Amino acid sequence: MAEPLTLYSYFRSSAAYRVRIALNLKGLKPDYRFVHLLKDGGQQNSDTYKSVNPQGLIPTLVDNGHTIGQSLAIIEYLDETHPQPALLPKDALGRARVRQIAYAIACDIHPVNNLRVLQHLKRDFAATEEQRTDWQKHWIALGFAAIESLLAQSADTGMWCHGDAPTLADICLIPQMANARRVNLDLSPFPTLVRIEQMALSHPAFAAAHPKEQPDAE
Repeated sequence: MAEPLTLYSYFRSSAAYRVRIALNLKGLKPDYRFVHLLKDGGQQNSDTYKSVNPQGLIPTLVDNGHTIGQSLAIIEYLDETHPQPALLPKDALGRARVRQIAYAIACDIHPVNNLRVLQHLKRDFAATEEQRTDWQKHWIALGFAAIESLLAQSADTGMWCHGDAPTLADICLIPQMANARRVNLDLSPFPTLVRIEQMALSHPAFAAAHPKEQPDAE
């Protein structure tokens, strides 16, 4: 008998948010296990959780006893094992474009703004809350400016980042938009991103994945 699909998640984690969107798009309903990133010194740092994911990062997916970390690896695994609806285009150029947008967010914007970086800035460089917020705004705005240009100038941009169906690019964009709003970044320079965000948040798979809709939301 197959073991249930399990996702270790935290409501405010943008990486977990990505995976929740992908699961919803695929119509998959995992068992959730919640790992609070602030309580108890960060539950992700516990020996118990690190026995599941040695990186001590969220999310982690467990599928029939097999453990997968890293949100993009999880999403591509889900896309390969549950092909419909596809999260990557059929053509190589399309897949490359979607990955370019997704990686610009997941590999360039998000890593310098995640919780452990912000905690390091506070602990080891005495950065104030205002300075840490300015740090986040700087890196998000820099990345968003490039992505806005990439999307606005391309005929491949449709209702979504690529064409007229959600892809990995949108799955990465929407959680990062939530992060931008949490630090009150001025989004007026990024009308294409805001347009896609507004449409995505009306989509049931995206709406249900929103942090405020999670059982562990505070």
